Formats: sequence, structure tokens, C-alpha cells
Amino acid sequence: MALQVKSSAFSNGQPIPAKYTCDGGSASPPLEWTDAPSATKSFALICDDPDASADGFTHWVLYDIAATATGLAESAPTGTGGASSMKKPGYVGPCPPPGGPHRYFFRVYALDVASLGPAGLTKSAVLAAMTGHRVAEGQLMGTYQRK
Repeated sequence: MALQVKSSAFSNGQPIPAKYTCDGGSASPPLEWTDAPSATKSFALICDDPDASADGFTHWVLYDIAATATGLAESAPTGTGGASSMKKPGYVGPCPPPGGPHRYFFRVYALDVASLGPAGLTKSAVLAAMTGHRVAEGQLMGTYQRK
């Protein structure tokens, strides 16, 4: 089953406004999702940049988001914070080197468990904990290119 993920700040495949990047304060963008199945007990969110390196760059890991949630307000994440590639919780805005645009995938997962574990889990630990518990997922992709 697929979740529909969108943002009032940018459309799928379109540039992410500078406000949500290292060039503008790195506020987390507002996100909304719909079509969660009735079996949903929590949500998780992972934002990453696969263009950053061979391993990519994780910008945001958030999990144990309430099953009743239908999105996240700008700069207002709720849930348990995981570790970004910077080894800290919270959103890290896009900050690619000069050159071509990078892609940023905001993936939302509906899960049939209320909790994935303690705060500070890495992207790989969250993905492992979600194994067998995903009931739906969806994504929104934005781009960013520094001038």
C-alpha cells in the first residue's frame, strides 16, 4: 500500500526552497501524508541524499511518530529522533557542494508497531527495526543546487 506524501513548500521533483537548506537556516519543511492503513501504529521518516557519496548522506531520521499524525509542521518534528550522518538528532538541511543538483528523498513509513526503540538510532538501525513491520510507505523527492 502507498502513502501519499507532499509538502506545501515544494512539489515532487522540484527544487527545495533555500529556507530548508544550509543556505537559509535549515528549517525542516512541512510534510503531509495520507492513505495510512488502519493497521498503522506509528510512522517513521527518513530523509537522505543518495547523490552525496557512495553511501549517501542521511539528513533526518525520525520515528515513533504517533499513528494519528498526518504530517509534520515546519520546524516542528514530533517523535523519537534518530542520528543523521552528522551523528546528531534533528533535521540537517541540504548543503551539497557546488555543481549539479542533488536529490533529497523524504520517505515516510507506516508501521504496525508503536515503537522502534530508543532515541538515537541510525538510518540502518531504523531500517533493520522496520523489517517485517512496514504496512505502507511513500516518498517526496526534492532537489537542491547551491549557486
